[in-house]
Amino acid sequence: MFAGHDPAIAALLRDAGLLSAETLAALSEECRLTGESLAGTVVGRGFLDKGELLRRVAEYLGLGWAADPPPAIAEKITAMVPADLARRYAVVPLDADVRSIALLAADPFESAMAGELTFALGRDVRLVVADPARVAELLRRHYPEPATDGLAGAATAGAVGEGAGEPAEADLARMAGRASVVRFVDVVLSQAVREHASDIHFEPFEREFKVRCRVDGTLREVAPPPPSLALPVISRLKVLAGLNIAERRLPQDGRIRFDVDGRLVDLRISTLPTQSGESVVLRVLDQSAAPLHLAELGMPAEIAAGLQEIIHRPNGILLVTGPTGSGKTTTLYGCLRLINQPELKILTAEDPVEYEMDGVMQLPVNPAIGLTFAAALRSFLRQDPDVLMVGEIRDLETAQIAIQAALTGHLVLSTLHTNDAAGAITRLIDMGVEPFLLCATLEAVLAQRLVRRICPDCCEVADPPAALRARFGLDPVQGNGQVFSHGRGCATCRQTGYRSRTGVFEWLRMNEAIRELVMQRTPAPDLTRLAVAQGMQTLRDAGLRAALAGRTTLEELARIA
Repeated sequence: MFAGHDPAIAALLRDAGLLSAETLAALSEECRLTGESLAGTVVGRGFLDKGELLRRVAEYLGLGWAADPPPAIAEKITAMVPADLARRYAVVPLDADVRSIALLAADPFESAMAGELTFALGRDVRLVVADPARVAELLRRHYPEPATDGLAGAATAGAVGEGAGEPAEADLARMAGRASVVRFVDVVLSQAVREHASDIHFEPFEREFKVRCRVDGTLREVAPPPPSLALPVISRLKVLAGLNIAERRLPQDGRIRFDVDGRLVDLRISTLPTQSGESVVLRVLDQSAAPLHLAELGMPAEIAAGLQEIIHRPNGILLVTGPTGSGKTTTLYGCLRLINQPELKILTAEDPVEYEMDGVMQLPVNPAIGLTFAAALRSFLRQDPDVLMVGEIRDLETAQIAIQAALTGHLVLSTLHTNDAAGAITRLIDMGVEPFLLCATLEAVLAQRLVRRICPDCCEVADPPAALRARFGLDPVQGNGQVFSHGRGCATCRQTGYRSRTGVFEWLRMNEAIRELVMQRTPAPDLTRLAVAQGMQTLRDAGLRAALAGRTTLEELARIA
């Protein structure tokens, strides 16, 4: 019973306090020698009743539980699931309504099953845990003969035009409008938004069609459709975005407004022609999921206080730096939220506008028509602003206009792509900005990263490997108050050990000593050494502080830094 899922069964029994760690270790060793599953051994040895174990499995996985499935299922229900699908996934339909269907599953631990069957059946699938022996008996009763339809048939239908040259636009539109394709796209997009994914990737390859979502900064693969359905699914996405579905040779960009649970979510779409078809990436811009309060970013109180002091000044420049996906724009939105008052005129230039803020004039830049960050800033200065936010300083022209704005009495917020705070200063000098202008206008630089939080539901003390400790310059063995944690993995965090993200920050406040070094064009490492001597905490030290506080792990710090 549940062969191949011993780690999940062990976690279930341990988390529920049903068996001690010593007993589990002994049973696991016994299973290794006998080849029996842990679930079967636990029931066979009388540690747990089969019904109770199945109920616990359903509770652990967040699924329904059928204590006593009926001996037979009505034909109108069994007809909803093609025989080849039923046997392939070892499922039997229990009941159904217009939009969903409940399936008894012999192996409910197969996480991809629900998504694949949702696509194949065109309904929301609700898996139900039942005695695998009863499910096998129902399978033999209702699906005794082989059959070939369902997903295979859908795949064949999806291959319109393949092998016979490029499909016509009418064929593409027809494929994109098929109910199964529409349903699959809706399910993938909705689930990604609900799981707070930042990006959704649709990637066609020669023999597979991958669908992946970036959640908490890492990509997770979801149940993919057959490779032959890549063209219909991508065509459906292009139809939603109003793109040219017949143009498959050039990249295209667009926007989708998608309804999820009664709220509209913006999806920014980008297509890219590849050898095996068009790759599509959707950036999720969910207004309701935006952490626009600085407190939600995990910012230390002393840095938050310094940041608030800067943004309440009448003029000067604040820079937030870090790689793509480090939360720079989110931090700037948090700053704008704090100072957004009726007496202030706030203008932003963004690429694109990610979240709309009441009372703030937001402009999406469009380099294709000449509306660059520099052009936007130049126009802003004629709009009588108090505060300007520019999405990124990419060139000398933008930097010079930002400095000019600060010199003429405006507060300017912007971002740069550098690894640390001091690197932002040397990057601007490398662009051609005169050091004396930086000294006159730059008030502070905030460098940041986003790290995954340890899941609070499965957090436990864990000693990092000696090699990882050495990498961070720590003692090779745990001690001296160095207590670290990790997430062992649970149903809440999908066995990853992490849930949501938090920030680590490096705050460089300009002062006379720092300005003297800037005037001498001092390299970034020397600027950092002086700032550390004056009390600045580096990103590395901030990350270690978060790890020692049990918020993240050394493994995660190594991944992002």
